[in-house]
Amino acid sequence: MRSWRRAEAALNRAFADSAAGRYFKVDARDSTFTRELRAGLATFLTMVYIVSVNAAILTDSGGPCTVRDCTPLASTNSSASAGLAPGPGCKFDGNPGYQRCLARTKNDLVVATAAAAVVGSFAMGAVANLPLALAPGMGANAYFAYNLVGFHGSGRVPYETALAAVFLEGCIFLALSLLGLRSRMARLIPRSIRLASAAGIGLFLAFTGLQNQVGVGLVGPSPSTLVTLTACSRTDPATGECLGGILHSPTFWLGAAGFLLSAMCLARDVKGGTICGIVFVTLVSWIRGTAVTAFPDTEQGNSNFEYFKKIVDFHIIETTAGRISFAGFFQKDVWLAVATLLYVDILDTTGSMCSMAEYGGFADGEGGFEGEYRAFAVDAGATIMGAALGTTTVTTYIESTAGLREGGRTGVTAIAVAALFAGALFFAPLLTNVPPWAVGPSLVLVGAMMMRVAREVDWAEAKEAMPAFLTMILMPLTYSIAYGIIAGVGTHIALHLFDGVAAVYAWAQTYRKNTITEEAADHGDQITATKQNIAETATSSV
Repeated sequence: MRSWRRAEAALNRAFADSAAGRYFKVDARDSTFTRELRAGLATFLTMVYIVSVNAAILTDSGGPCTVRDCTPLASTNSSASAGLAPGPGCKFDGNPGYQRCLARTKNDLVVATAAAAVVGSFAMGAVANLPLALAPGMGANAYFAYNLVGFHGSGRVPYETALAAVFLEGCIFLALSLLGLRSRMARLIPRSIRLASAAGIGLFLAFTGLQNQVGVGLVGPSPSTLVTLTACSRTDPATGECLGGILHSPTFWLGAAGFLLSAMCLARDVKGGTICGIVFVTLVSWIRGTAVTAFPDTEQGNSNFEYFKKIVDFHIIETTAGRISFAGFFQKDVWLAVATLLYVDILDTTGSMCSMAEYGGFADGEGGFEGEYRAFAVDAGATIMGAALGTTTVTTYIESTAGLREGGRTGVTAIAVAALFAGALFFAPLLTNVPPWAVGPSLVLVGAMMMRVAREVDWAEAKEAMPAFLTMILMPLTYSIAYGIIAGVGTHIALHLFDGVAAVYAWAQTYRKNTITEEAADHGDQITATKQNIAETATSSV
């Protein structure tokens, strides 16, 4: 043990004295090389879940898959030489061709997510020298998949156009960062709305994780109450409606066990607590021949299992990279998406960076922090690169606090995270076969952690509480982050409008009184001057 410690101390001293050690200011920030590596591992373990979760959420949008990818229907006419052309419904009824396209898309998105994390985290460490890791952000991906593109392309914006919106948002974000306007814009948003937006996105993610398509399937649609308790043994594959056996779903109970495991790990401050449940549920689901297997005895299940058996495979992106298209860009929904993504990105990233800077001890005491300008530029540039790969907004992860707790203080931590994500690129067969009932619990846990900021809202002040509450509650109930933000900002303006009008009226009255007083004073001065002139004239005449 002593020899190991001596070797570690020698390694740390050699790195600190090297050019790299001086560049990263290891001694100046009271850190060591091995401590930075441990911090990078801790951060990676707490956020590696995003590789499978982000791919699962974005695959729900259908990605570049369309009706043309569906397998033609078998013709009932024996004289027909070809199948019937599939209709739009083929995207929702388990069509084999469409499912194969979704599988390819998910493989691509796993690589795109990991690659975005590699580039973003490396740039944050090498350029900004900060121990902050980047990856496609939660919240923006759900908005992209379920509000913009819609489930399997059922929304009003095509996947390619939605990527163009992300790309444009990244360009605007980069311009604002380079001009130094980014932090100033974030401070213009009322604090209650900023806090409520984070909490509302947390509710949105938790609601998503409880549903059937990308979660444990605990809640589902109801014709009478809109949503109800499900976790059924049989569900409608298109609508998710329960067809029988409430709370009889084996995968739900397995997902619930994973949720409890992750929650217990987080409660005991276990590093990588979120991923513990995902790993447990996934390993059980990889066993074939069970009621909870991720590889059922179907064409798609067998195909997935054959790819899974490779274990190590470097997958090259085939369908999602370079899909940005500005065709049909000039419509209201697209510009609303750009504004929403920009708003969420400003609040999320700026707030996360500033709070972690305070926690890490490199804040400047004036609302900024060391390396702020470069960090903002790196974050915006990573979003542009992410859109080119086919994924959504890349942001700084609050899970970086795990590395800060381990003592990470320099960019070496972020570079270590990038190296670990680069290693994950070679295990695509494993990461692409993480089932939704393993991902859903992590969404609920992330949502729960995002709710912590709600306590900072001044609930005793109605003018602050009402906009915050509407922002939070409308995000999950309307299934739209944009609608929640619009409702909150609009209500805040309306409630403060009277105060604004009253202030303007009071200012006008004060200005009027001052004007009258000044005019009276000027008139008095003129009378006095006139009297003096008359007196002087009379005196000179005498």
